[in-house]
Amino acid sequence: MYYYNPYMYQYRQMPHYPVYPYYPTVDKVYAKEQFRQVIVGEATWTSGGQITKCGLPWSTNEYMTVAVGEDSLFQCGDALKVRNPLNGREVIVTVVDQAPGYPQNRINLHRRAFQTLGVNLNQGVMKVEIISSPELEAEKWGKYLLELVQTAYPEFEVTDYKSVKKEELSESRVKETFDFILHLQNEEITVRGNVVYNPQTDRVISFDLAEI
Repeated sequence: MYYYNPYMYQYRQMPHYPVYPYYPTVDKVYAKEQFRQVIVGEATWTSGGQITKCGLPWSTNEYMTVAVGEDSLFQCGDALKVRNPLNGREVIVTVVDQAPGYPQNRINLHRRAFQTLGVNLNQGVMKVEIISSPELEAEKWGKYLLELVQTAYPEFEVTDYKSVKKEELSESRVKETFDFILHLQNEEITVRGNVVYNPQTDRVISFDLAEI
């Protein structure tokens, strides 16, 4: 059996994986709440392209990006955590495109994200667990800091995060703090990011990153 990767423009042999559960498209808002745990599925990989259906470049978040099916529960700009169940490696990716014909439990990772999960590109398809990241998705400034962390630590992979606190410094200044967990081989570090912004204009006043 062969499958076609719409981003690689070539046919590749499909490994004989078992059929994973397919989640029906009922009420997407309700369904997304239900799938905040784990979706078991599979991932292919792509080298990306110049144009995406989301209008977001594949280089977003240091190429830690993904395409989902056109009828997916996940939307453009959503943050997903993808785990390789065979070795436990995880990566946080941003939805930047849609892959025609992909069911809700299949995603198409950028090749850098695919390799980050510890898999050789020659494998073509891998079993994955997909976890929506509603906390970061809902936090606009958390996603802003995530991209800054990826740019500042390009050799590391961000595997987890948490919101630490939100402070109202004044009517025109709000400070939000996030911690990001980064991994490089056997090394783990935590980077704390702070952003101060004007809630009235939605403009950044200052930001900083520091290892803790």
